[in-house]
Amino acid sequence: MTVRICPSVLNADQNNLAQEIERVKEVADFIHLDIMDDKFVPNFTYSFEQTRKIVKQSLLPIDLHLMVNEADYWGPQYATLKSNGVFSVTVHFEATKDLSQTISLIKAEGVRCGVAIKPATPVAVVKEILDKVDMVLVMTVEPGFGGQSFMSEMMSKVQTLRSWIDDKDVAHTWLQVDGGIALATIDEASASGADTFVAGSAVYKSENPAGIVEELRKRALASRR
Repeated sequence: MTVRICPSVLNADQNNLAQEIERVKEVADFIHLDIMDDKFVPNFTYSFEQTRKIVKQSLLPIDLHLMVNEADYWGPQYATLKSNGVFSVTVHFEATKDLSQTISLIKAEGVRCGVAIKPATPVAVVKEILDKVDMVLVMTVEPGFGGQSFMSEMMSKVQTLRSWIDDKDVAHTWLQVDGGIALATIDEASASGADTFVAGSAVYKSENPAGIVEELRKRALASRR
């Protein structure tokens, strides 16, 4: 199983994002960009135009995580940034009214589509769409802020999803975890079945972001043996 490490720039130097991304460009798979609207979550990060500029300057493909209301509208809108470097757009199940249509519209733009679930959301809500989405994101903290502690109790969701993905033979569907992923927690997340890992504070609050990314990958791979 492939391991993908996606540094989140939420806790990076916001005045020098291009340089912050460059620090991990040789070792990371994607850059995870959190879009918050101060409505779906109590925090604001980037507008659509700010996102366009960040994506255009990035030296790595962008994994967009939309923590916004009206995801049925905004998901396809952000997907149009594919030409700028957006690789994947993830919307929250809780912020959609017509999830199947939104998935189709996002994928119609030529980008991968993910669906995220908050800690309180039952994992069963995504069971029937595993063959339609390209990724399921299990939040391992409450969305909205970086630097929170890893919620180990979410690993039962990851284990369930891994079994469903394997049983349904939908290998194209990645299983991502986001929140509190660090050197001390990635082993458990990987052993539970996750294959795509968002790490923010662990990477950008260290003196050697690239070194942390490499060590995270090493530990995730080791936990599979």
